[in-house]
Amino acid sequence: MIQPVAVIGAGPYGLSTAAHLRARGIPVRVFGEPMVSWRSCMPEGMLLKSTPVASNIDAPQRGHTLVDYCDAAGVRRLVTDEDIIPVETFAAYGEWFQQQLVPDLERVRVVSVDRRGAGGFELKLDSGEQFTARAVVVATGLSGLARTPGELAAAVPDGPTPTGPVSHSSQLHDLSRFSGRDLIVVGAGQSALETAVLAAEAGARVRVVARGKGAVAFGEPPWRQPKFRPESPFGRAWSLYALSYHADPYRHLPPSARHFLVRRILGPLGAWWLRDRYDGKVQTREVRRIRAAQVRDGQPVLTVETHDGRREDLAADHVVAATGYRVDIEAMDFLGHGLRARLAVSRGTPRLGAGYVSSIPGLYFTGMLGGSSYGPVMRFVCGTEFASPRLARHVARTHG
Repeated sequence: MIQPVAVIGAGPYGLSTAAHLRARGIPVRVFGEPMVSWRSCMPEGMLLKSTPVASNIDAPQRGHTLVDYCDAAGVRRLVTDEDIIPVETFAAYGEWFQQQLVPDLERVRVVSVDRRGAGGFELKLDSGEQFTARAVVVATGLSGLARTPGELAAAVPDGPTPTGPVSHSSQLHDLSRFSGRDLIVVGAGQSALETAVLAAEAGARVRVVARGKGAVAFGEPPWRQPKFRPESPFGRAWSLYALSYHADPYRHLPPSARHFLVRRILGPLGAWWLRDRYDGKVQTREVRRIRAAQVRDGQPVLTVETHDGRREDLAADHVVAATGYRVDIEAMDFLGHGLRARLAVSRGTPRLGAGYVSSIPGLYFTGMLGGSSYGPVMRFVCGTEFASPRLARHVARTHG
């Protein structure tokens, strides 16, 4: 019996990779709940920052773009840079893509992956089944990678929770629970600013606490983009064009340069259409840093250092850490200890070669997990256009 390739994860990258592998005639088993992070980890009412052209899940054949979904579902086409995508629409698009191209998705969880000598990988499912795969693609996205800065984590030793004094933005699907309450949102990126706006619109009194002067900023609308620079899914700029369409050389940069660019390029910035909803409705407090957090009488209190060197205490009913995600192989405990110990990593992220293969032959990582090797484009759906065909081609060549 031919051993299949296992794809772990059923978000945009997992589904796109599986579709490309199947198109090459490679037996594939795909595990996970389709679009689960988009369904359960994003707040109700959220709108995508990315434009329609940057939101297509790459497929090996025509007919599976966001516009194709809109036509099939009988909803308004989302085409121009001024068309804004509701998260519910995008999640439905991903599920439609799955039904079209990965219909036999297995909605079970992979609980462990271990090397099986020279004969591939041994996988165990939460259904109790065990099987061998000739190659494994890890496409688990944001799952388990929510980042809470140490200053905030110290206030909640058992971790952030939606019902406790501190939560992470990925845990808040329904923001109406904060109606009539004082809320602090820590962060300056789209997640922080949109969470703040949605909570304010739900009746909360919201302050955004951001580190640095001018930290809270919004992008320019499409009609103000520079005209004499190349287009990319993220705007007009030479750097964005290179990162979007020529990501291969990125992995050859020195590690310090790669990690710096991942942090700085396409960094924290609110969407242009969010500014009007933010101004006058959300308070902004820009500070030098957050020094500590504690819980007093059941309420979280942040101790901040202001830009003139003073310390202040900021209290609220709840604090949201909208502080993003950090790839850390040690957090992926479904990978056996032996695998994790053998993986070549750089600051906790897997070092990937051509075709997204790791230092362990047959073990691949894609999506956000490939960001430190292939650049910031891997944080966005449009990165599937670059990653999925290359990964599938490498699998076919070495494990086909």
